[in-house]
Amino acid sequence: MKETVSKDSKLKTGYKYGFTTDIESKQIPKGINADTVRLISSIKKEPKWITDFRLKGYRSWIRQKHPEWAMLDIPPIDFQDIVYYSAPKGTDDVKTLDDLPQEILDTYEKLGIPLQEVKQLEGIAVDVVFDSVSIGKAVNKALDKAGVIFCPMSEAVEKYPDLVKKYLGSIVPANDNYYAALNTAAFSDGSFVYVPPNTRCPLELSTYFRLNEANTGQFERTLIIADKGSYVSYLRDVLHL
Repeated sequence: MKETVSKDSKLKTGYKYGFTTDIESKQIPKGINADTVRLISSIKKEPKWITDFRLKGYRSWIRQKHPEWAMLDIPPIDFQDIVYYSAPKGTDDVKTLDDLPQEILDTYEKLGIPLQEVKQLEGIAVDVVFDSVSIGKAVNKALDKAGVIFCPMSEAVEKYPDLVKKYLGSIVPANDNYYAALNTAAFSDGSFVYVPPNTRCPLELSTYFRLNEANTGQFERTLIIADKGSYVSYLRDVLHL
């Protein structure tokens, strides 16, 4: 028996991920300027070279014009009416998925990503980003054995600054385009991957991004470094409200 679903019926179906989690968040005021950029960097306790990297992106952004999209009718975006940093309370000291507040665990369960089960799966390592921060990860000793690094970007800036300095913005520089410049100025968290030369990453790597707070921009920054002769498989899953 063959079932056929019309395109019109699909378009009328509500967005099943369009719900919010009732959890208190810490936010900065709306809008972006050089002080906002410095504030984000300060909250994340970043070194001066990252702050300078952000400010370079901001200066490039204010010099550029918003692109005119071909064949698209998109209303203008008020970039001063957006919150550029939002973090759910109760996640400051979270190191693993076991430490997450129940509300967040329930959120990912509803999204079809049961984190308590995901961490038990063999062959996969995950990082979880909620609004502007990485809130937990489930990795495997197999990564350490292979010399593969998989962690939040904020952790990589602290622990592997030489690698981040060398490669951050090396493919898409801050002045490449309007949105690359904005991302450089306001990026919050994402994943960092490094695979040594001639190494096949033994696990599938995934990052789950969830934007929960309304009127908030989520500017992910993921840096994947696959050294000469290496192999890695990475899945980036974005589930917005």
